[in-house]
Amino acid sequence: MTVTERTPKSGRPNCPVAFTAQAIGDVWSILILREFFLEGPRRFQDLQDVLEVSPNTLSARLKKLEAAGIVARRAYSSNPPRSEYHLTEAGQALGPVMGALHAWGTAHGPQP
Repeated sequence: MTVTERTPKSGRPNCPVAFTAQAIGDVWSILILREFFLEGPRRFQDLQDVLEVSPNTLSARLKKLEAAGIVARRAYSSNPPRSEYHLTEAGQALGPVMGALHAWGTAHGPQP
């Protein structure tokens, strides 16, 4: 099932906002994207270590981002099978969105 097939009914067929919310609209997906923008391509274990997220949750979010065409997986070892994830062109296009989230959080979030 693709992300498009799971997009919630919003009363507006083909709504780009609904599609985007479905693709990246949960906390873990946004935090995974943050790591790609901060550090570049990442391995599964690196993401798990920094995010302190369960392997099942991380795997599910990476699969969701991959299905949406936001990240892609590259094998770097065949025995044992290991992959590295990187932003696709569509994922890189989310840079301004992530910048806006950062700016809003800086302006309106907790102050140090």
